[in-house]
Amino acid sequence: MSVSTAIGSVSASLRSLLIGEMRLVPAVSVTILAPDEPGGDQRVNLFLYKVEENPYLMNQDPTPKSGNANVLVPTPLSLNLYYLMTSYARNDPQTGNATAHEILGEAMRVFYENSVIPDQFLEADLKGAREQYRIVYNALDPEELSRLWSTFAQPFRLSVRYQVSTVQLDMLPAKERPLPKRVRSIGVSVQAPFRPPIVLDMTPASGPAGTTVTFNGEHLAGWRATISVGAQTALDKQDLIGDTFTAAIPAVIQTGFYEIRVDVSGLFLRTFLFEVTP
Repeated sequence: MSVSTAIGSVSASLRSLLIGEMRLVPAVSVTILAPDEPGGDQRVNLFLYKVEENPYLMNQDPTPKSGNANVLVPTPLSLNLYYLMTSYARNDPQTGNATAHEILGEAMRVFYENSVIPDQFLEADLKGAREQYRIVYNALDPEELSRLWSTFAQPFRLSVRYQVSTVQLDMLPAKERPLPKRVRSIGVSVQAPFRPPIVLDMTPASGPAGTTVTFNGEHLAGWRATISVGAQTALDKQDLIGDTFTAAIPAVIQTGFYEIRVDVSGLFLRTFLFEVTP
């Protein structure tokens, strides 16, 4: 479960990750400021400049509540966060910005080696959340970068952009509603309990093409699952016999991040994020 303060907590977690994993001597500070705000001569700065709703996870149907399939939970607000990372250091008369470049390179190494924010660096209100917070480098074209810096009261500095996804903000409990009954009483009391299928998690979240991923859920037996990875089909209407099933990442998939779409008999839809590694 992610609370409404998750955006700020993700920013604080990214800062903790950089502070904990950068190996510069002497150590540099990490700030979360606008690029034109003062924060010290030698530092790394993270500026959250854009927040967008995840286009793959918007407008989904409510899902049954875990542990109580008779209650429908509204789809959480799923967001992608975009950060501008900038390094600062005093210019050397001969080497100029070389120190700032070293700082930026070390910060980029940390994010590359930690594509998912490790639990030990997560803020307390993010621990135990169902989603993972993935850090992905997003290239900025020169025109967009120049336009972005033109809004600040500072000259241009070398910067890179990172996307963190997916940050999900749960709706308040007051928005939950009971699942409508499938059969109503006619003359005599007749009820047919309905337990819709639910897929709760997927493991692992990364691996090379051909990796077998495992899905766990509730009330899956008797339904059919279809799994797609990008434009490829990994599972086509397979009959499920338990609450766990597997699918293999197609061998033709190239390295990168992919949306894995899960469809259980049209009754349950969910998208997971998977990184295909070399």
